[in-house]
Amino acid sequence: MTLAIGSDHAGFEYKQMLLAWLRDNGYQVEDFGTYSADSVDYPDFVHPLASAIEAGDFERGILVCGSANGVAITANKHRGVRAAIAWMPEISRLARQHNDANIICVPARFISEEDARAIVSEFLNTAFEGGRHLTRVNKIDC
Repeated sequence: MTLAIGSDHAGFEYKQMLLAWLRDNGYQVEDFGTYSADSVDYPDFVHPLASAIEAGDFERGILVCGSANGVAITANKHRGVRAAIAWMPEISRLARQHNDANIICVPARFISEEDARAIVSEFLNTAFEGGRHLTRVNKIDC
């Protein structure tokens, strides 16, 4: 599975940690930035990542910012993108099982690094259940 990862300045340190952890675990990951902790505008990094998911270039994406709200709102503007905010592994698992989330949004200011890894692990290792959930997911795009 190839992954896309991106962040704003508030999520930069967690993005770097996740990027190294993912690569150490055999994932191919493309880093969409930001590339430092200097203040940036998150849409400048989210739109290219979400466009790549929308185009089918990557199966899943990971976005990290302070609260995860801004990156989720921005990513969800893209057709076919289902970006979910997860602050605990169970939320991440349900986002995959029930919503077929293809981007997980991690709130770096509110969770530990251990929780971030657990959230991403659940996101990557949980399958979409389909069935009754597929009908609902198919109604998301406008």
